[in-house]
Amino acid sequence: MASEILMPKLGLTMTEGTIEEWKKKEGEAVKAGEALFSVATDKLSSDVECDKDGILLKILCSAGETAACKSVVAYIGQAGESIAEKGGTEKQDAPVQEASVASEAPKKSDKKSIIIVGGGPGGYVAAIRAAQLGAEVTVIEKEYLGGTCLNIGCIPTKSLLHSAELFEQIKHQGKELGINATGLSVDFSQVMAHKNAISKQLTSGVAGLFKLNKIKKIDGEASFISPKTLLIQKADGKKEELKGDAIILATGSVNFAPPIPGLKENSNCIDSTGALSLETLPQSMVVIGGGVIGLELACAYAAFGTKITVVEALGRMLPMMDGEITEVGVAHMKKMGIDFHLECPVQAIEASSVGAKVVCKDRDGKAITFEAEKVLVAIGRRANTAGLQLDLGGVSHDNGRIVVNAKMETNVSGVYAIGDCVKGYAQLAHTASAMGEVAAENICGHSSHYEEGTSPTCVYMMPEAAGVGLTEEACKKKGIDYKVGKFPMSANGKALILNGGEGLVKIITDVKHEEILGMHIVGPRATDLIAEGALAIRLEATAEELISTIHSHPTVTETMREAALNVEKRAIHMKN
Repeated sequence: MASEILMPKLGLTMTEGTIEEWKKKEGEAVKAGEALFSVATDKLSSDVECDKDGILLKILCSAGETAACKSVVAYIGQAGESIAEKGGTEKQDAPVQEASVASEAPKKSDKKSIIIVGGGPGGYVAAIRAAQLGAEVTVIEKEYLGGTCLNIGCIPTKSLLHSAELFEQIKHQGKELGINATGLSVDFSQVMAHKNAISKQLTSGVAGLFKLNKIKKIDGEASFISPKTLLIQKADGKKEELKGDAIILATGSVNFAPPIPGLKENSNCIDSTGALSLETLPQSMVVIGGGVIGLELACAYAAFGTKITVVEALGRMLPMMDGEITEVGVAHMKKMGIDFHLECPVQAIEASSVGAKVVCKDRDGKAITFEAEKVLVAIGRRANTAGLQLDLGGVSHDNGRIVVNAKMETNVSGVYAIGDCVKGYAQLAHTASAMGEVAAENICGHSSHYEEGTSPTCVYMMPEAAGVGLTEEACKKKGIDYKVGKFPMSANGKALILNGGEGLVKIITDVKHEEILGMHIVGPRATDLIAEGALAIRLEATAEELISTIHSHPTVTETMREAALNVEKRAIHMKN
């Protein structure tokens, strides 16, 4: 008697699954324990094993189709059995012949065909959104899904920082909190292994979402050979020309290596990718650049015990952040033992028995040197468009940075660009993802526009910092008549518990209506809290509307309301 093969329920919230692939064909023998098919649900992908020997008689749910949990997707039995799909089986006297189908002319699909170059946080989000809107999507990725962010950027850096923060908290705050630890040490190889496991889990999830959304992925590198025509150099050595109704360029950015004499010749000089791939913990490190990447990695390694020196050519760290917020962060980093040298441009890198010697000029123009085991070069990133042959595609760009409008359109009809490879926008993962949705929606007939005014900037240093909207410096430069409300983390119970109350919330409004123009935070949970500021600016909210919204207690979110109260000089838990 033939048996039903059911769509499994692999989790409490699973209601349906998509067949990714049948491991066996109809008529093939299957042994108990063999993988029969693979199923995808949300971000999970699993093989389903057969529980008995038999012949795969009938497949009811083909690859790419979705079925409800516990519904029948196939039948297994013995040779010669036929299927009564409403229940039961019956013997067949002769093999059933497939019904003949009248030959029909193929119908032209009205689906949009979209080619996306790059599978990072911009490209893969654009692909999924386009697939949701009914497009046929092909993604060209030369290295790995998830791009820099998931593999060698945002996610691994934050994993490293989390390990570092935990170590520092136990080491420096444990006794005060009643946690007495002995023999505390850093297993750096395990720190890196955990980082790699997190990245692998997320990139595997993206691959599962591609299968779930029927997105085709080609391993290879794309370049224009003419407007709207791409040549794909595949990983297997084969070449293919591709055209689509639309193309989205999402190639991201790469670390910039400045022309510093001696830099390329010294193997102890590394970029952020190298800093996330070290096998042993360095005793000392010079960080060239006081931007986001440099300071995040400086904090992580300093917490692990590496002696860190930061050299910056400008007169301040984090120039994109509100100055008052940056001051709080730098003060904490100095307590961690990090040395800062501002207005100290690098002149050369020389060999050293320690590892490398960094030769700089100080504020007075005198030579000053710093020696360290490793030198991290973190002075920015550049658009990764060198291999695209943009000129052959007729795509307008400025030294490789692609020019787009608010709909993410280039000058070539049907060609879009998003993320770090475009000109004039912040190079952030969430920026790229938002742009990806905008591009996909416009291609599929919607009217969407990208607005960067609500895009937060986050710095995962110690303590965290985040900002959205106008800084106080920007208001002064624009001649805006503004008001400021502040609230210290030291007056917030939850912040006191989390980090001793170190930090600050700052809200900037206009004078006339007290509309929120900017919000800036340094302290625990800053990168999470900033979403309230982004939403407030998006809705053109006023300080009063923030005040009239009840914030739960005890939470760090209460600092947001108190800062808004301070705009009107009526904060409850501080002197106004």
